[in-house]
Amino acid sequence: MSVVVVEGLHKRYGDNHAVRGLSLTIDEGEVFAIVGPNGAGKTSTVEILEGHRTRTSGRVEVLGFDPQTGGRAYRERIGIVLQEAGMDERFTVRELVSLYAGFYPAPRAVDEVIELVGLTAKADERTKTLSGGQRRRVDLALGLIGDPELLYLDEPTTGFDPSARRQAWEVVAGLCDIGKTVVLTTHYTTWRRPTASPTGSR
Repeated sequence: MSVVVVEGLHKRYGDNHAVRGLSLTIDEGEVFAIVGPNGAGKTSTVEILEGHRTRTSGRVEVLGFDPQTGGRAYRERIGIVLQEAGMDERFTVRELVSLYAGFYPAPRAVDEVIELVGLTAKADERTKTLSGGQRRRVDLALGLIGDPELLYLDEPTTGFDPSARRQAWEVVAGLCDIGKTVVLTTHYTTWRRPTASPTGSR
């Protein structure tokens, strides 16, 4: 089943043609990576898929919606993890995830999500005490708490050392095992799913 269908997508900013005739299909349960250097059009493409930016031309369908007009019904079915989301450092991990859970009609269990991203031991720690990699895991928890069918990840391992990056990719790969579809942007061209099992990842 196709979750994302893009046909002939174009995005212009004045004379700058950021996205030129992009077409792609992403199936349910895939990890789909949009890879390229800064300025390659990755962020523009993902923001159009998210519904945060209008397209110049082309067809875009995500979960059966046109993201430009899908509104709340569409947003409730997706999760977004920005490269630099920011968070209130006064909250503990559990308090922050619980707060975000209240924004959704059918959220996942708070402790289940905290365990999924590997932060159970830090659940009652204030976010200001966490390392950079741990804070990124909090970002991921906030993107997952609404139980989205489709998760967007923008440069999920920026600033990570090799060990932390490997752990983060393991979390991403695990999302497919629980039925999620993941669209991520990255400039790392050597990403591979860190298991030997068959996958729909590209």
